[in-house]
Amino acid sequence: MHPSSAKIMDLLAAHGLHSQVRTLAESTRTAAEAAAALGCEVGAIASSLVFLSDGAPILVLTSGSHRVDTDLLADQIGARMIARADAAAVRAATGQPIGGVAPIGHPSPVPTYIDVELKKHGELWAAAGTPHAVFEISYDDLVSLTGAAEVAVES
Repeated sequence: MHPSSAKIMDLLAAHGLHSQVRTLAESTRTAAEAAAALGCEVGAIASSLVFLSDGAPILVLTSGSHRVDTDLLADQIGARMIARADAAAVRAATGQPIGGVAPIGHPSPVPTYIDVELKKHGELWAAAGTPHAVFEISYDDLVSLTGAAEVAVES
């Protein structure tokens, strides 16, 4: 198991969660790829996306079936401007590559927001630090684990 994925598994266990990190042969870099590899709905993929909110990194956990409306998100969190982070900013904020960003395990805390639409799925899948690793988690456990604030990402 990749060291980043092992770290995620250790963090899950430390929080009393019994999720297992699964390393897949297929890429899980995109929500569509992850859903195909797991045999689940794209909406059940909890994509971890990094944005810059007035220049500071934030993490948005969104349903794989949604695109983040940055104007809507900015209104909800009181930001003037939200822009997608580039690969270097993602790595600096999370220590993980685009396509493998986990909702946890970052070098320092990143303000986190969660798409309320993820509630519609009983079982969610999130990246585990690499583009080939995922773990299963419930919406409530994901909110508790990350301290994420609930937001709507699509109008």
